[in-house]
Amino acid sequence: MSANNVVLRFSEVNFSFEQKVILDEVSFSVRENSKIALMGQNGAGKSTLFSLVTGESKPASGGVFVSPKETTIGIGRQVMNPEDLDLTIRDYFIKSFAEVPYDLDRHIKEALDVVNLDLPYDRVIRVCSGGQQARLLLAYAIIQNPDILLLDEPTNNLDTEGIDHLTTFLIMYPKTVIVISHDADFLNAFTDGVLYLDVFTHKIEQYTGNYFDAVEQIAARVEKEQLLNVRAEKDIRRLKAQSEVFAHKGGKLRSVAKKMRDAAAEAEESMVDVRREDKTIRDFEISTQEYPSFFDGKIIEIRGVTLIKKHKPVRFPLDILLRRDMHLLVSGPNGIGKSTFLEGIISGKSPDATIGQGVVVGYYRQDFGMLNFKQKAYDCLLDVMEKKDNEVLRSTAARFLLDGKVLDTEIKSLSEGQKALLSFARLVLMKPGLLILDEPTNHINFRHLPVIAAALSEYKGALILVSHIPSFVEQIRIDNTLALGDLV
Repeated sequence: MSANNVVLRFSEVNFSFEQKVILDEVSFSVRENSKIALMGQNGAGKSTLFSLVTGESKPASGGVFVSPKETTIGIGRQVMNPEDLDLTIRDYFIKSFAEVPYDLDRHIKEALDVVNLDLPYDRVIRVCSGGQQARLLLAYAIIQNPDILLLDEPTNNLDTEGIDHLTTFLIMYPKTVIVISHDADFLNAFTDGVLYLDVFTHKIEQYTGNYFDAVEQIAARVEKEQLLNVRAEKDIRRLKAQSEVFAHKGGKLRSVAKKMRDAAAEAEESMVDVRREDKTIRDFEISTQEYPSFFDGKIIEIRGVTLIKKHKPVRFPLDILLRRDMHLLVSGPNGIGKSTFLEGIISGKSPDATIGQGVVVGYYRQDFGMLNFKQKAYDCLLDVMEKKDNEVLRSTAARFLLDGKVLDTEIKSLSEGQKALLSFARLVLMKPGLLILDEPTNHINFRHLPVIAAALSEYKGALILVSHIPSFVEQIRIDNTLALGDLV
């Protein structure tokens, strides 16, 4: 087919979920072999749009057309399905084929090479790290060699080397790619178009050019729309003022006044609906707990760490003591054991880590496993408050763009971005003495990251941070770094 052929088309698509409008008469088309970024605010419905492309969801009206009919679609999801966690890597990839090829292992190796992952194929997925699972999700989509490749936040949990491998692959991929991501530099490296899903209008706008080109076009359009509205407002005020003058003079001038009022009303209706851009979360502070009188100042002692070396666990001795206002960065490649290290501290199962008596621990887990997905967001926040206060809860939630409707929603129905913001609101209300953060930039809109970094930098308790985003870490005060890659 020619690269000018349309491979995907939405025609006046309407879709709602749990009485919430996601798409309102949306129409757009994607040409074959194009590389498209799907943008939109947290909760706008980007992942839902993917489900319409794959056919998992059906529009209430309108049509989603893939051409030709034999076009294949592969999707790299954000999180592993729970039912897949107990599969081996080989069995997981077998699921991706309608007919299992005789040279399956070769296909698996090629897909894992793309995502820079080397694991035994009989390993159970549940024991893989978050970063390894993220790469397996990508490889699952890639191994299908689909005509349309859909990637939902593919850089989450990937280290710099992993992102570089993925970027190179996407640049060279000879078919259509649509990517949801909050990583601006990653998107700009390979995109030639943008679909913008507006959370307020529920419409899709289409832009050509790379990611930064599209952002400039959006900004220019907003500026133009605002200018048109300023001019319209001046005309409306003038017409209304003149109509008042003529109305008081009576007689035939009353009909002139009415025409002016009608003209003013028509001008108001024709004013451009200026886009309400992504709001940025407001500045916030994570306060520390009031420590008990018997507290000796030692928040956490770490005497060792068990890492994966050549696919086997090996213990390495450490001598780390964190007191108040001490920040520790834990770095290392995917699969070395960072998340397992943090989980051992949180669970109390690590013999090499001791948390001070009475210390309140706030934990941001990369898969949001610290949240009860069956709870409503409001109850999740209320549970961690020492002094229950509805006003404080709602004002804190509002700082993170969580309104009353979101608070009344079960966590399982929130977008990944909303779950991330809820997690930070929870930490604010918890007032921990020890803050442990495992990849806290995942699913977060890049506009929010400087605000979050500033709050973490000013945090006065003990902080342990794992993050693969150098630009984020650079904005946070770090007192010591535990480079796990240097130990093995």
